[in-house]
Amino acid sequence: MAGSNDALPVRTGFLGWLNKRLPVDQFMRDQLTGYFAPKNFNFWYYFGVLSLVALVLQLVTGIFLTMHYKVGETTAFDSVEYIMREVPYGWLLRYMHSTGASFFFIVVYLHMFRAFLYGSYKAPRELLWLFGMFVYLALMAEAFMGYVLPWGNMSFWGAQVIVNLFGTIPVIGPGLVEWIRGDYGIADATLNRFFSLHVSAVPLVLLLLVALHLVALRQNGSNNPDGIEIKEKKGSDGKPLDGIPFHPYYTVKDLVGIGVFLVAFAVVVFFVPTFGGLFLEGPNFEPANALSTPEHIAPVQYFTPFYAILRAVPDQQIGALLMALSIICFIVVPWLDRSPVKSTRYRPLRWKLALAVFAVSFVALGYLGLKPADGLYVLLARIFTALYFAFFVLMPLYTRGESTSRVPERLTFPNH
Repeated sequence: MAGSNDALPVRTGFLGWLNKRLPVDQFMRDQLTGYFAPKNFNFWYYFGVLSLVALVLQLVTGIFLTMHYKVGETTAFDSVEYIMREVPYGWLLRYMHSTGASFFFIVVYLHMFRAFLYGSYKAPRELLWLFGMFVYLALMAEAFMGYVLPWGNMSFWGAQVIVNLFGTIPVIGPGLVEWIRGDYGIADATLNRFFSLHVSAVPLVLLLLVALHLVALRQNGSNNPDGIEIKEKKGSDGKPLDGIPFHPYYTVKDLVGIGVFLVAFAVVVFFVPTFGGLFLEGPNFEPANALSTPEHIAPVQYFTPFYAILRAVPDQQIGALLMALSIICFIVVPWLDRSPVKSTRYRPLRWKLALAVFAVSFVALGYLGLKPADGLYVLLARIFTALYFAFFVLMPLYTRGESTSRVPERLTFPNH
């Protein structure tokens, strides 16, 4: 790694004692001051570190909520009400956790979109992308189980819909549904299973995947808006000509982004924690009731694009298959994109149009997933579902033999 031959300062006293037992200085040099990142990072590169901030927020608030939450069909909803009304600042913890989940997905989606903009999934970063997608799948599982735990009426009926989807799997479906529920219906056993997975198993898997994602990132270095590998051009000192030390330059830059993120987060938490029903739905402030179905069952906004795809076809089995494929498409995208260049800056208009249509389709499906499955909403969902899948299915065709612009040999700074 660049800078690995630089002599470390000789420490004395406590720091000298610590460095002999824990290589703090070596870690700082290898991962911060000696890790060189491209000089031309822009706004889109905030969302990686913001994802880490959101993860830490979820872990910390989740720990404190667990201290007061009582898992059980008869106790879960009341314990959440107790947290909101009786625990000092319990309302703040609960709203930070619920708002944090929504913010987490927002920054993750923007982080993924950045990868499409600049080709961060292309060689040599395919494994980085795969680990990132596994993080996303673990995050979806974690969010779904956490959504059920308050045992509000929307939690109950949302669980009914999602869990029953596994029943569409041929042969093993019915048995799998019963195994997930732990009973013949969504009940006490289901809550116990979801609580165990939500607070222990899935977070451990999530942290492992995040660690692997970061290791893969350090192995090949960060991509940049030009899609140029900065390690290929080094100076006489062995350091990348187009790179700068991650610390202090990007640590300071990231602190600014984190500050803006926390201000926006605080505004939502303190003034609009339910965000008009998008972050917390009205029916979830009512206890679960198997005899009272909410007027319109819809998941939280970060799941609604896939929910709209599920409802776009009348056959539930086909809808469930399409919903699964809509996520799998992300996993295989490094092998679908045949373009010789990474960055959208140097790719033709047809790629830019395809990416724009895909982004619009994803947002539109997110909106349609919040609406009733009837009339014009169903027709629009089918249209945008077709456009969504066309982006992936046709990618090998419209990216093959692209007439690209000439990629510069050194990084460019169009915004400076």
